[in-house]
Order: sequence, then C-alpha cells, then structure tokens
Amino acid sequence: MAEIMKAQVFYEAEKMQMEDIPVPAVADTDVLVRVKNVGICGSDVSYYYGLSPLGTETGKGPLGLGHEFTGEVVEVGAVARSMNLYRPGDRVVVNPVQHCNACIACYNGDINMCQNMYVPGVTAHGGFAEDCLARYTGLFKLPDSVSYAAGAFTEPFACAVHGMRRLDIEPGQFVAIFGPGAIGMMMIQLAKMVGAGKVAMIGTRDYRLEVAKKSGADYVFNTEDENSVYYVADLKEAIAGLTDGRLAERAITPTSANEAFEQAIEITGNRAILVHFGLPSEDDVFRVPAPSYHVMEKEIRSPWLAPFVWPTTLRIISEGLVDFEGLVTSTVPLEETEKAIRDLKDRVGEPMKVQVTP
Repeated sequence: MAEIMKAQVFYEAEKMQMEDIPVPAVADTDVLVRVKNVGICGSDVSYYYGLSPLGTETGKGPLGLGHEFTGEVVEVGAVARSMNLYRPGDRVVVNPVQHCNACIACYNGDINMCQNMYVPGVTAHGGFAEDCLARYTGLFKLPDSVSYAAGAFTEPFACAVHGMRRLDIEPGQFVAIFGPGAIGMMMIQLAKMVGAGKVAMIGTRDYRLEVAKKSGADYVFNTEDENSVYYVADLKEAIAGLTDGRLAERAITPTSANEAFEQAIEITGNRAILVHFGLPSEDDVFRVPAPSYHVMEKEIRSPWLAPFVWPTTLRIISEGLVDFEGLVTSTVPLEETEKAIRDLKDRVGEPMKVQVTP
C-alpha cells in the first residue's frame, strides 16, 4: 500500500490546501477506509470560515475536514480482525461520532455527550482525503443496494432522524420546517413517514422551495423575496388560515438562522413542540416571548448528533424510503474541495448538496 496520500488540509479560517501526507498508521482499534464519497456539510463551511471551532485543542488545524463519508475497507486493526468484523474490500459508511465507552457520559448512556469523542473531520483527520481512519466501533457495512453517493447521506440523515424523534410528531399534526436545505428535504419525507398531516416548508430561495414541493411539502412559503410566487408578508396569519387558527403543532429548524427559530416560536400554537436543530454560531442567542410561551405550554427541545439511531437510519436507506441522490447537485474531485466550499456558501449554481470524490 502507498505510504503517502493526498488530502485537503485545513489550517485556519479560509486557509486550506492540497498536500501529500503520510497514510495514517492503523492501531489495534482502527480500520483504514479508502474514501469514495464525502458530503460537504454546513458545519464544514462554518469551520472553513472560522464561524465554529474544530474539536482540536486550539479549535484550528492542521486537520482534514469532512465527516459524511462512505468508502472501502483497506486495512483492519487487530481488535476488529480478531472478531472478524471487517475485511479489506468491505463497503462501509462511517459514523464519525465515535464515543469512548469509558467516561461518565457514556456510562450514563449519553454517548452523544462523550467526554473523549473521536470524530474524523472534527477532532482527527477526516474524509477530504484519499484514506481515513475510523475506530472499529464507528463503521457500518453499506448494503450492496445503496450507492456510495447515497450512503454518504447516512450521517446527516441520522441527525435528521434523531431530530424528528425529538419532535415527537403525532398522526395528523401540522408540521412547519424552517430551512429547505438537504436535511430539510429529508425531514419533509420523515415527517410524512411518521404520520404528519400537512407539512409546510419555510425558506428564502425559490429554487429550494421547488425542491421541497417535489420532496412532499404540502405548502411552501418564502418569507424574504417579495417577488416570489411563494412570498407571504405574515407567516403566522398564513399558517393560521391553514389550521383553523390552531397554528403549527410542531416546528423544527434545520437552519442555523436565529430569526427562523424565533419565527417558529411565533407560528406555533398551544402545547407545541419546537426543535432547535441547526448548529448556532458561538455568540448566537435567541429570544423567547415569555408570556405567550408560558401560557401556551410550549416546549423547546434540542437534538445533538445522532445517538442510537444508526440502525434505524440504515434500514430506512436500504429500503429506499427516502430519495437522496436527487439531492446531489454537484460532485467534485478532491482538488476542488476548497472552491466547492466557497461556492456552496455563495450559492453558486443553486446548490443543494455537494459531494467530493477523492
């Protein structure tokens, strides 16, 4: 096996470059994966622009980003090999959130709050490279019926599944989703799957709202562009008109925009459950109107990562219950990763989901 591989190495805000670096050595608890497809996550964009710190001691690099990836097993460490868990050539998807199983949080079952988390692309070199290490407990075999491209959606989709579990939808309820990105499209399909009566998608760009309609949204609203055919000046009034004044019973925000969550609070009714999903910036604070929140018995929840949902997520994917490949708007080679991140932030080419193929 080659001793050198190509990788995109991130150093600090807006500084990333392609380099030849050593192929990582495989420890007893590791598995080396040859990366096939890796999605660019919104958090990768935040890391690149310095809006969120990495999980390193300094919050900066040098580090390879990229945590949504599939690949092929190249080398298996002694522990996984002794249990015959994986072999070279196996098709796999990586769960990047790899907990230690030894800290107090893990002992309490709070594996998404592990104090010693190993996360490729956040605390260790990730998938924007030809090869990547994963702990043997952070791998799942990818069904032959699932492409590497579709499989690379598993991590964000698992987060969506956890978020929707926290939303606790009851059959027939009116669900409002703020943020028509890739995760928002998955959430539309999930909400319908678990029995939502009507689903409304709220956004600010018509091209994404059009995709939301194709993904199953019953209503789409543009709250910013007055020239849009989907524009509404008063979202609360519009939703009240669709619900006989009840307003939305559930709302979730797969966007990091504070104003979206504050709007979600405004357009939800009695005993509504709201899930604050999108990753906020370090200094973000949202405002809650206390009197109406109190007397309407609303409940705000937050989901963090994707604990205990990966088996369910993979079953949904293997059964073909959610369309993923239609969400991939472009695929770029490894050397174009930095440009792809910049273009994604600037909305060049009306992107939905961009993947890298090392």
